[in-house]
Amino acid sequence: MEASKQSAPKNKNDEKSLRGTFASVLIVAAIIVVMWAGVFWLYMERV
Repeated sequence: MEASKQSAPKNKNDEKSLRGTFASVLIVAAIIVVMWAGVFWLYMERV
């Protein structure tokens, strides 16, 4: 019984942590996409 009571708050902390991780991954992905688009645009201008 006590193990299930202790795991409930831990899951809420894990969800907050995973939300921050997800946001960070989205930010890094957006930076990569913007950089890729910039390099592609530069390539297309010079071809």
